[in-house]
Amino acid sequence: MEITRRKFIQTTAALGAIGFAGAPAIAQGGTFNYKVGTNVQASHSIYIRLTEASEAIKKETGGKVNIRIFPNSQLGSDTDMVSQVRSGALDMLTTPGVVLANLVPMASLNSVGFIFPDYPSVWKAMDGNFGNYMRSHIAKTGLVVTDKIFDNGFRHITAQKPVNSPADLAGMKIRVPVSPLLLSLFKSLGASPTPINFNELYSALQTKVVEGQENPLTLIANSKLYEVQQNCAMTGHTWDGYWMVANKRSMDALPAPMRAIVNKHMNAAAMVQRADSEKLAVSLQADLGAKGMVFNRPDPAPFRKALQQARFYDEWKAKFGNEAWAQLEAAVGKLV
Repeated sequence: MEITRRKFIQTTAALGAIGFAGAPAIAQGGTFNYKVGTNVQASHSIYIRLTEASEAIKKETGGKVNIRIFPNSQLGSDTDMVSQVRSGALDMLTTPGVVLANLVPMASLNSVGFIFPDYPSVWKAMDGNFGNYMRSHIAKTGLVVTDKIFDNGFRHITAQKPVNSPADLAGMKIRVPVSPLLLSLFKSLGASPTPINFNELYSALQTKVVEGQENPLTLIANSKLYEVQQNCAMTGHTWDGYWMVANKRSMDALPAPMRAIVNKHMNAAAMVQRADSEKLAVSLQADLGAKGMVFNRPDPAPFRKALQQARFYDEWKAKFGNEAWAQLEAAVGKLV
């Protein structure tokens, strides 16, 4: 279910009325105990690298900063955890841009279709002026955001038939998450996008309620979608990352030297996780191929042309605004 910005604000206000009981526990001697929520599983590279960072932070601060990572949405849904971070019930959170966009629309500016050809172009943009512009909008909500974003990967299309061009998507019932950007993207490509909860996706593909879906390779592999989908088009139609955001009051409570240590190790964790993720994408393609999945890599130019003709980019330029769109085009080139 899509959560509107208004709903986020209402939920946050309700939590705020409860108070800051969940703010960092400061024991005698100035020890800070923080909680970090994430929706990834304990086997995911984000959780693994965050755990390593928390250990390094504890060591470098002499045990003064203790950070506990809660994986697999143990502390609530993505939208719940964003509200908890804003209220102070949770100290830190990694959250996908498409989720944070319900609160900060600019957090998914990077997810406009077919703008990044590869990882070097992603990191050049996200670590440069483009990423700084997005972070400035996140900061306006009162959240603290780290300098480096984690990798959630490029999204690709699996289907019952090969997808080599926009014509192959015509009328296709393709599952998408409840994301205005992705719904608009596939409608503009002539498909019939169908929002379905992820936990219902496997059976929906198996029973042919939908003919295809789109996700990063990690989810395709972990959810065994190769058992019900033979073809994978490496479209890389959007890229998304996990923002590391924190409650401002929690961060301000830390003495400046400790705050610098936390930021240093969280940023370092993101950099190592990016490398993990890129290597995994390569090995997963080989693993999935061994399981019978057939891969192809379509030319992105016809897809981008189809989006231009459908005025997809014009639509999202109007929604994001001229200033944001200028930042986007400065990073990726002319779209409109």
